[in-house]
Amino acid sequence: MKFEDLKLTYGYPLQLQLNNSAGQPERFSCRLIGCMPGRSILLSVPRASGKLLRFRAGQKMVVRMMVDNGIGIFASIVEAQTAEPYPILHVSYPEQVSFKGIRGATRVNVDLPIQVKNLSAINEEMVSGVIADISISGARMELPEPIGEIGDKIRVSARVTVLNMERDLIVEAIIRSRLERSTQETDKNLPAVYGVEFTEEDEERRLLLCAYVFGQIVDDQQLTPT
Repeated sequence: MKFEDLKLTYGYPLQLQLNNSAGQPERFSCRLIGCMPGRSILLSVPRASGKLLRFRAGQKMVVRMMVDNGIGIFASIVEAQTAEPYPILHVSYPEQVSFKGIRGATRVNVDLPIQVKNLSAINEEMVSGVIADISISGARMELPEPIGEIGDKIRVSARVTVLNMERDLIVEAIIRSRLERSTQETDKNLPAVYGVEFTEEDEERRLLLCAYVFGQIVDDQQLTPT
């Protein structure tokens, strides 16, 4: 796929991945400012702790973006970083963009602390646990004690990070299955494992859920600079 085929609008959010001095991957958020097809792409300069980051010419990176029903990925090289009239990062124009489609059932492993309330129960007690894997349509919950029965309506709350911003994610779901514990879940003393389907109707909450899941899928991709 060609970069221009993506038809990204200016201001579109992108993610840059580079290796730090220790060789460990680091990820930063930025936005598309413009491009010269076949020449270069212009990006906003990412910030860390409120300060603009400095990039050097020749530095290699991987650029990712969420598009439609998938993730676009390409390798690039820093050409220059300018400060006037405003900070711009110039990176090389890709010959090709790899595309990985994401289905609604695509799951990604996470270890997300959650609070769960059974809305079908009389007492509606809160139980703490974790989500082990998640998709935009459902999740696998691991809890230290049973929360309800198949068909019960629950509310799941978590603190998530999307594009370096922390948000409270609250979604309603239905318990669809009681799952067999894995060896790891047994070792962690998590006797209650459930498969749940998200049924949240609020549009803002669904958007935040999708943004979090897609972000986790992007982070899970193993393509790194070489």
